[in-house]
Amino acid sequence: MGYLTLAGAIAAEVAATTAMKYSDGFSRLWPTLVTALGYVVSFLLLAQTLKTVSIGTAYAIWAGVGTATIAVLGLLLFGEGLSLVKVAGIALIVGGVVVLNLGGAH
Repeated sequence: MGYLTLAGAIAAEVAATTAMKYSDGFSRLWPTLVTALGYVVSFLLLAQTLKTVSIGTAYAIWAGVGTATIAVLGLLLFGEGLSLVKVAGIALIVGGVVVLNLGGAH
């Protein structure tokens, strides 16, 4: 169940960050509200996750998957460029999450 709530926390965080881009510096009401609600939901679900998943593992997955997903969405939704450095950075994030989990982060 912990990893299911973690997936929800990641989805809420990604939605909130994407909405923040659309909020135009918090000058547009609905994207601003989605941003605030998304972060509240994300932290609530992350807190629930920490009841059954270790903090190091949960946070590494939450931050890593969220960051990598936002980087991909930046490419797809906002036309951000793709460089070798960006690909390497995403690979390092994903690799770090994998190493933490394989390394027995409890």
